Amino acid sequence: MKQKYVMGFDSGTGGMRVGIYDMEGHEIVFASTEYPTRHEHPGWAEQSPADWWNCLAASTHKALELSGIDKEDIIALSYDVTCCSVMLCMNDGTPLRDCLIWMDVRAAEEAAFIASTKHPILKFNGYGNVSAEWMPCKALWLKKHEPENYNKAEKVCECADWITYKLTGRWTANLSNIAVRWYYDAPNGGFPVDFYEQIGLGDVLAKFPQEITHLGDNLGTLTPEAAEFLGLSPNTIVGQGGVDAYIGNFGLGVVKPGKVALITGSSHLIMGLTDQYTYSKNGIFGPFPDCIRKGYGVVEGGQTSSGSIVSWFKRNFCKDLEDQPGGAYGVLNREAAKLEPGSDGLLVLDWWQGNRTPYTDPSVRGTIYGLSLGHTQAHLFRAIMEGVAYGTENVFQSFRKAGFPVNEICMGGGTTNSDLFMQIHADVSNVVVNVPENPQSCTLGSAILATLAAGIYKDPDEAVAHMVRYAKSIKPIPENHEKYKKIFAQYQKAYDEWGSWMRETSALNEK
Repeated sequence: MKQKYVMGFDSGTGGMRVGIYDMEGHEIVFASTEYPTRHEHPGWAEQSPADWWNCLAASTHKALELSGIDKEDIIALSYDVTCCSVMLCMNDGTPLRDCLIWMDVRAAEEAAFIASTKHPILKFNGYGNVSAEWMPCKALWLKKHEPENYNKAEKVCECADWITYKLTGRWTANLSNIAVRWYYDAPNGGFPVDFYEQIGLGDVLAKFPQEITHLGDNLGTLTPEAAEFLGLSPNTIVGQGGVDAYIGNFGLGVVKPGKVALITGSSHLIMGLTDQYTYSKNGIFGPFPDCIRKGYGVVEGGQTSSGSIVSWFKRNFCKDLEDQPGGAYGVLNREAAKLEPGSDGLLVLDWWQGNRTPYTDPSVRGTIYGLSLGHTQAHLFRAIMEGVAYGTENVFQSFRKAGFPVNEICMGGGTTNSDLFMQIHADVSNVVVNVPENPQSCTLGSAILATLAAGIYKDPDEAVAHMVRYAKSIKPIPENHEKYKKIFAQYQKAYDEWGSWMRETSALNEK
């Protein structure tokens, strides 16, 4: 019998990645096409949906060409996209404006207002501050500041919903989005109507896609138009996709309680599955019911900026290194590895786009403390990686306080390209870091969903057993951890001591 394949799309912050896999999870080919993000004001971030669609076509054509695989042999596909990427559309998919992507935190005022309601549904964000990233905050901002667009919109949706429509002609709302960012409470009646009415968004419920789906549901096949544009067969089955990091759990093999997933990229997201539904003000989000698989909730924490800080530093301050062997990242990793933990007194606060958890504060900003005339590019590079790792450990500590142990993690995404970055994470948090054979956990996770949609495997456990393997484990270095413990203690003091000053200073630059 002729070999058959599945395809996974990963629409990340920086571009559209496409992977083709066999049924054992072996990557046949991987292709990527970048698209831009606009930052018109501090805290704002927008992208063009047309760029996503065009780059998806470019990446699928490139993948097919590189692999030599007949399009008819790709039996199914699925996809993952950024979360909290909010759009206003017409029913035919026409966007009324560019997308407010996940890292856009302009809706800070709306988030504070929503938090002030003290509605019981705020259990999902730990009864604390509400993230300005989330759907109701952005929808409320659009209603207040762009009423013409908002009122005209027939669909208020996210990137995942728009991609679903473009692929299949169906408008669906998947549980990985609506449970984790739209306050959808599946065990208790779905959308809390009184909550939306209380915050002034009672009308948005009719604009949301009305069909509720689970990850990996079979949505039928590609429309003829989508198939032709993407270079695929119209017989290709489409599995319901959703939130990138949540789908990354499949690619990391974290599909039941007992493991913790760390998905890295422009942001860091930390997740663990649970069958215990307890809610308290503990600095983490969730548990969100049924958002990865039926019968389990997910606890979550994360950092709004992580890998994006690293790329920001390279892009703006390391152009002189691009022509050297290994490029800028190669040089920076080699030189930073020669330095001692602590980067000779530099301490970075990783809040370039605010803090997601445990503080949920969009108004604080990134900080580099301890600069001297003796510091180099390598010092700053290492300090940024250390600052990101401190932010991750801050989330881990919130997990532990809430009763979810973190001793061993499964890591996927961009951080796995740097042995130094992974070792810093292991040392700061004193955890073992397990790295899958295929670090593109989100793209592989999407491919796993495609096998479920096509009926290749009966459930996520069987699919993961066939398609996920681990390549190595990184153990913490005890003496490094002891050094980092002292620096991390200083990191933890920063928010209480500087947070008010940061918020006041940030307010001076509000638009």
